[in-house]
Amino acid sequence: MQLLCPVSWPDYQLLDCGNGEKLEQFGPYMLIRPEPKALWAKTEAGEQWTERAHIRFLQGAGFGRAGKEDSGTWEKLKKVPDQWVIQYKKLFRLRLGLTAFKHVGVFPEQAPNWDYIYHSVKKIREKEPGNVPRVLNLFAYTGAASLAARAAGAEVVHLDAVRQVITWSRENMELSGMNGIRWILEDAFRFVRREVRRGNTYQGLILDPPAYGHGPEGEKWKLDDCLYSLLQECAHILAPENAFVVLNLYSNGYSALLADSLARECFPAGGDYSFGELYLKDSYGKRLPLSVFSRIEL
Repeated sequence: MQLLCPVSWPDYQLLDCGNGEKLEQFGPYMLIRPEPKALWAKTEAGEQWTERAHIRFLQGAGFGRAGKEDSGTWEKLKKVPDQWVIQYKKLFRLRLGLTAFKHVGVFPEQAPNWDYIYHSVKKIREKEPGNVPRVLNLFAYTGAASLAARAAGAEVVHLDAVRQVITWSRENMELSGMNGIRWILEDAFRFVRREVRRGNTYQGLILDPPAYGHGPEGEKWKLDDCLYSLLQECAHILAPENAFVVLNLYSNGYSALLADSLARECFPAGGDYSFGELYLKDSYGKRLPLSVFSRIEL
């Protein structure tokens, strides 16, 4: 099992975490956000956090991307814009913003997956000179994984069920000086089933499904009920060789071993399977686990 965290990313740092919160730096700004997995004590005193931070998220009532996260409001402790831009290595740029659900438009622990996607596309292109790998990114959010694949030279189909985040993704593409990503506003299950009927295949599949969600036409998504069936359908649109899959799960209660078992049940035998956890390490060495992944390379 692999334990992976972001490396060589000057525009992001987890400064401290504990007591159900985390202090992070995105570019020039420091944010305090809730983090239920930070069960230990903070290393710094709470007053130090407040003195250093530019913005703090105050929880209220509501539901967020993971289905059971409180919404709330942002308290600006210092002067800071509502939107700003950060860079990921030399690959792409991301516009950040203050949403009602404590998110800012990026999940930093996913950086190792972005690196894997980038290098997987590069590897396919080296094995098949002249071929442009096709990559499908499901539940694609604001598009960092799509940009990683596109930066490596893939033809990318980016799908999400929320129009606003597709617009956000397009802004990130333009900020990164890229073009050519195909945007799909649709329910993931419906789109994949249609691709199966059409006989279309992809050399890269990326899935980062939420615990709960709804499609543009009210289609219901529940991870426990739908994930296995979706992966079975995805197996029909994965190219038989020189292909990869990245499955990321951040829902509480889902283990890396479970993700690996699902992948092995649904996709062809004979591939190179790996699995593990993605975490963030703060400046004091504390490791904060945030999601699990399974990867397949054919």
